[in-house]
Amino acid sequence: MLELKNINLAFDKPLIKDGHIIIPDERITVLSGKSGCGKSTLASMLMRFIDPDQGYLFLDGQSYFSLTPEEVRKNIVMVPQRVSIFSGSLEENLKLAAPNASTSELLNVLKQVHLYQWLQSLPEGLSTDLGDSGAKLSGGQRQKIGIARALLSGAPYLIFDEATSSVDRDSEDEIWQCINELGLTRTLIIISHRLSTIQRADNIIVLNQGRLVEQGNHQALLKYHGEYYQLVKEQEALEAAGKVG
Repeated sequence: MLELKNINLAFDKPLIKDGHIIIPDERITVLSGKSGCGKSTLASMLMRFIDPDQGYLFLDGQSYFSLTPEEVRKNIVMVPQRVSIFSGSLEENLKLAAPNASTSELLNVLKQVHLYQWLQSLPEGLSTDLGDSGAKLSGGQRQKIGIARALLSGAPYLIFDEATSSVDRDSEDEIWQCINELGLTRTLIIISHRLSTIQRADNIIVLNQGRLVEQGNHQALLKYHGEYYQLVKEQEALEAAGKVG
């Protein structure tokens, strides 16, 4: 379990303010809210890219500040909006997360992220060159490789920062199928603006100007007719107008 308590962080203006946030184990939690509400800042804090000015963070009951950033990142891995792919083979790119991974381990994670059939179509298999910065990959394949890396790391907590925002609808559905399966054994934290992503979560944390204002699942939060309800209605209007993918 991840826990944030009485957190305060400020740059030129307050970003994360007093509150108590609990992210339960083996569930899918979405960080939601309007642009600038503090979602990415909170994720950066969980990754220990930044530390709060005040407050407490706990990882399975242990204080973050008793751990080095490297120790934190052995437990928490982020899949960014655009996964970095380096020149070289598929195998080399996967092994960035686990240099000593066996071939069977690589094949297993590719099956988990629904890339095994694609792998079988490659003449050189794992030795296939992915091109300069992954130029030969689709957006969906790139993101799935990022998820495969996260799995190879063995981290029990995975953060997805808008990980499906740059892929088409079919790829998004495949990635979400993978995410739902991972949610059975891992703790997932999702940052997303897509309504289709938000409503699938077990737990939705709604932020407004750095404050926790609502928490619950999609159906429960809709009944409150509060911040989340307004957010959903605005996004439905945008999607109906074709302005949101």
